[in-house]
Amino acid sequence: MRFLLDDGQREFARSLDAMLTASCTVAATRAWGTGDHAPGRAVWARLADAGVFALPVPEEYEGVGPLPVETAVAFVELGRHAVPGPAVETVAAAALLAHLAEEGEREPAKRLLPFLASGAMSATLTLPDGGPHALDADAADLILAVSDDALRLAPGHARVRRSLDPARRLAAPSPGGELLASGPAVAAAARHATRWTALATAAQSLGVGLALLERTVAYAKQRTQFGVPIGSFQAVKHRLADVLVGLEFARPLVFGAATTMSPGDVAAAKVTAGEAAYAAARAALQLHGAIGYTAEFDLSLWLTKARALRSAWGDPGLWRGRALAAYGERTAGTG
Repeated sequence: MRFLLDDGQREFARSLDAMLTASCTVAATRAWGTGDHAPGRAVWARLADAGVFALPVPEEYEGVGPLPVETAVAFVELGRHAVPGPAVETVAAAALLAHLAEEGEREPAKRLLPFLASGAMSATLTLPDGGPHALDADAADLILAVSDDALRLAPGHARVRRSLDPARRLAAPSPGGELLASGPAVAAAARHATRWTALATAAQSLGVGLALLERTVAYAKQRTQFGVPIGSFQAVKHRLADVLVGLEFARPLVFGAATTMSPGDVAAAKVTAGEAAYAAARAALQLHGAIGYTAEFDLSLWLTKARALRSAWGDPGLWRGRALAAYGERTAGTG
């Protein structure tokens, strides 16, 4: 299996990095947390122009995919730049509708996928075992709800609640709404979409962890104690090295999962990347000292996101169980 990115994928990552660096994503994320979506929508328009939301959509519905590896590449950059909004959910909604079309339910895909691929519409959704709340339902153009093997277009949402990350706003979809599809095909599509949520969340977590490490290394070179930079202390070096090892161990799991899209690989990537980002957040908070706690300091945008993503779409225990179950099935099949 190939875990390294090719030249085109690396160039795609560099172009997204350059574009997001010039897009004031920190300001957009802070505004998003207050309910002002305009700056975030401007960032989303640039991502759409770069083709990010077309990656999970098949060509027959005006996409370029499905391309899970390129999707993972994009979401690492979204995590590195703390991009706000229901990006994971938009990709998952596209994967859900595309798989539903493969199962014979083509009408919802024909109706909605071209708008998701172009970025003209953003989406959020709820899936079985994913909790009752949809991310950024107050900002998304499309709210999908899967329950009891039925896919509905929700007519609205309940009161918005904040999560650990102020830029992640949660709301329960309103009951009822237009029935788009029902039956076993919906259940199969929901399982497929859940794998995409886990992959995109894992990639986003990896990007968050890389950003935290980069910022902490830079700070350790600047902050002095006893007349020398704290980065020269052996204990600090070891702590940062541990974070780097964790992130570099997660990286091939994320891209390996994108290559296979198998349930076990995706589950392992979700757990490992989430825990690596969380470890990066803990180290960053400790090494920055008291300023790391302050909401005014930009580091807090990544600190809270690392914690929220760790439990998004299922906590680590859930995904460890799925990884172990898939491993057990694999070994049983070869025994």
